[in-house]
Amino acid sequence: MSWSTYASSLIRYPQFGFSLDTSLMDLDEAFFAKMAPKVEKAFADIAALESGAIANPDEGRMVGHYWLRNAGLAPSQEIRDAVTKPLADLKAFAEKVHTGQIKPLSGGFFQRVLLIGIGGSALGPQLVSEAIGHGARMPIHFFDNTDPAGIDRVLSDIGTAGLAKTLVVVISKSGGTPETRNGMIEAKAAYDAAGLHFGKHAVAVTGIGSKLDQYAQKEGFIARFPMEDWVGGRTSVMSTVGLVPAALQGIDIDSFLAGAAAMDAETRKVSDKNASMRLALAWYASGNGKGEKDMVVLPYKDSLVLFSKYLQQLVMESLGKEHDLDGQVVNQGIAVYGNKGSTDQHAYVQQLRDGVANFFATFIEVRKGRSGDSIEVEPGNSSADYLQGFLRGTRKALYDSGRKSITISIPEVTPFQLGALIGLFERAVSFYASLVNINAYHQPGVEAGKKAASIFLDLLSSVRSRLVSEAKTADQVAFEVDADPEDVYHCLTHLSANGEVQISLGATPKEDNFSL
Repeated sequence: MSWSTYASSLIRYPQFGFSLDTSLMDLDEAFFAKMAPKVEKAFADIAALESGAIANPDEGRMVGHYWLRNAGLAPSQEIRDAVTKPLADLKAFAEKVHTGQIKPLSGGFFQRVLLIGIGGSALGPQLVSEAIGHGARMPIHFFDNTDPAGIDRVLSDIGTAGLAKTLVVVISKSGGTPETRNGMIEAKAAYDAAGLHFGKHAVAVTGIGSKLDQYAQKEGFIARFPMEDWVGGRTSVMSTVGLVPAALQGIDIDSFLAGAAAMDAETRKVSDKNASMRLALAWYASGNGKGEKDMVVLPYKDSLVLFSKYLQQLVMESLGKEHDLDGQVVNQGIAVYGNKGSTDQHAYVQQLRDGVANFFATFIEVRKGRSGDSIEVEPGNSSADYLQGFLRGTRKALYDSGRKSITISIPEVTPFQLGALIGLFERAVSFYASLVNINAYHQPGVEAGKKAASIFLDLLSSVRSRLVSEAKTADQVAFEVDADPEDVYHCLTHLSANGEVQISLGATPKEDNFSL
């Protein structure tokens, strides 16, 4: 790689301090020329999406997350109002909470937030909190799983006395998501045990008329905010899903939205300096348009530690598809993993440089080390100098070993810059999906997992009903409930581990016995 290659390939948006360096991806003019027809179609596809075309044909839905930061783009006044009115309402709500106009029954102020959600309904708010929520006006806790030990740990952190001053935000579009429902039931039980009225401490973010919406009305929740069916969970961080908890934390949500809008404005342009299209093309080139290479995300800033996890959902849930839009089996996708630099390069850079060359790296550079002056940790060098040195050194060491990489640079981690980063990757995903001809906006694999879990729970109930004091093997119970013995065995061991049945181990699982 030469200096001239770097200078000619760098994309910069100096008005907000952003740059994208793909000089180490070895993209050449022949590749760009070959991709030109696909690129032209991708620009047209995203323009149609933003104009309100049905972009999710499997579910017959529009895709509107780009409207969330520029309501003027929405195709109707009804949709524009569905963006602007909830935004105004949630800002007013947060202000009333902060000033004590909305307060706990015990008086005083709500002091913290407990968010109950899963997937995009938790991961986006978690990223925002970790990246730009330091010193939040209202600290935030999460129930983001149906793990009872995890729930107990969060409740312990809040404390029984703290529940009275905790505002619960329950997020579920349908209201039927099992993990979120379970978390809400667990939270309500904790409030009941503390002699507190759960509904008077709770807010719902959900679809209008959903199960959660109906429950919130019945239980007298303090407020309800709508979720629209044209916003998917993994792109919902700039909807009520992300903005309600962010506003309660005191985060500058206007600046957050402005960052995404600024990036949208640049990456909407049909230009060879379109950073999102360049990202999508780099992904395509690296994996031959088939996802043959993984994406390793390395943000060199502690506050962005969750960014790779956030991108994991955004990219993998969007692009991991069995069929293309023509119904052909393609098994598309890009695997995403990573953590923060320089800490975690001690864990896996050895393999990245010398092991299987099955990836490309994406470095996230934050130019500003800290606010205020830095000391020298050795003559002439600060901690920030070392962080930059590790980034540049790792980037070079990988390339010298034939491993390609992308470097994205922002000046510092602020609400505006985080919004810009999210906007950059959201559009890159949209472009890439068009380049490989898939639907990025549905998730049939996730739904299949939910259905399989429901089948297991039904079997678990059947197994429970067949247990008596007389010991039985998995084969015997399986015969009684007409099910696969291995599935039954897993039900039985689960019940044993949680104290519902006794297990007597045999020589193999087939000889294990279970009884009440």
